[in-house]
Amino acid sequence: MYRHLRHTQRRLFSLRHWRVRLVFWLGALLVGAAAAGFALIATFADQTFHRLSETAPYAALLLPPLGLIGVAWLTRRYFPEAGGSGIPQAIAALSIKQEQPRNRLLSLRIAAGKILLTTLGLGCGASIGREGPTVHIGAAIMSSLGRLARFPPQALERGLILAGGAGGIAAAFNTPLAGILFAVEEMSRSFEERSNGTILVTVLLAGVTALSILGNYSYFGSTNAALSFSSDWLAVPACGIIGGLLGGAFSAVLVHGTRRIVPFAKRRPFALAALCGLGISLFGLLSGGLTFGTGYQEASRVVTGTDNLPASYTLLKMLATLASYLSGIPGGIFAPSLATGAALGSSLASWFPSTPGEAIVILGMLAYFTGVVQTPITAFVIIMEMTRNQTMLLPLIATALIAYSVSRLVCPEPIYRALAKSFLREPAPAPPASDPAREPRPESSNKSPPPP
Repeated sequence: MYRHLRHTQRRLFSLRHWRVRLVFWLGALLVGAAAAGFALIATFADQTFHRLSETAPYAALLLPPLGLIGVAWLTRRYFPEAGGSGIPQAIAALSIKQEQPRNRLLSLRIAAGKILLTTLGLGCGASIGREGPTVHIGAAIMSSLGRLARFPPQALERGLILAGGAGGIAAAFNTPLAGILFAVEEMSRSFEERSNGTILVTVLLAGVTALSILGNYSYFGSTNAALSFSSDWLAVPACGIIGGLLGGAFSAVLVHGTRRIVPFAKRRPFALAALCGLGISLFGLLSGGLTFGTGYQEASRVVTGTDNLPASYTLLKMLATLASYLSGIPGGIFAPSLATGAALGSSLASWFPSTPGEAIVILGMLAYFTGVVQTPITAFVIIMEMTRNQTMLLPLIATALIAYSVSRLVCPEPIYRALAKSFLREPAPAPPASDPAREPRPESSNKSPPPP
């Protein structure tokens, strides 16, 4: 016991350990500040494009194909590891043992590129979100500072990456509990005792920093919608089954489409970006401009009951998000999936006229989101924290479990796990060691040459 006490005292007063703590706390603060700054400029870019689509609709239709070519060129030329959501990169980094490949996925340069290129994509009308990229940014910041502070390799591989991702989710959505659960349920699929303190402190500091910049806000406002223990609960299996099917179908198409399109993307990356941009413009034209951007404004109005979305919005938003992701530009699917699910719930509300429509919107949003990401615990906690509605706890849990089970039938492998495989590049095998006993001996230089 005395020896343990002396060891604790040495750790408490060790300058080295305090240096590590200070660098770690600084990283958590930087994650929160980066997430808040990213939210501000991404929102500005999204709103700027929507204003352009209202004042100059034809220019807005030309911008996605032209803009995505530029974003794709910047991505391939300067930030090749920044494409897509960013969550697959963070997951892959947890499994990569070699330092150089892991550092290539999680660097400050990639984090800066993620912010820049996602913002440009939103400014071009792409149906993408900033929440997945914020996970990548948070993991990159924590990992980079861990290398500077000479953190132990195990802490760098697991604790710091998990903590950075959790802090990114917490700061992006203002949902601290969901950030912790996302790190456990999606990124690590396990909970390690040595990482729990790292994750909790990072979420706390990152969340407080983001709140100090953005203010104490609720992502989708607040709603008091509730379901009574009666026929209202019929909406739970309906939303769970339909949302799970659609979410699982979206994930399956995105995963298989990403793999099938790789040869064409390598040969003609800019032609692919232009085609996807044309698709985004087409879906935006068919929806009256509603499918452009994150979908946050549309979902927020539906959740709070101040607006309705056309029935076609669900399918068009799915297609616009799919085209945006397949183009290869940086951008997440969190916010577009929430908007798609909210529109689905709005359509399903007409099936249950006696049930509060806002409650069905929340259930539809949760069901589709769960079907896409297949993390039911994180999904219902995110929805509950974003809407500040605890009265829907039991219906949310039931809907999430149903949607998860149905989605697994359509897409057996979780989307982020499947996409992470493309970043797990195994090093080339070393050539087999030569066996001196089996090698032919060189001829002696003193040996006389053969006769002519």
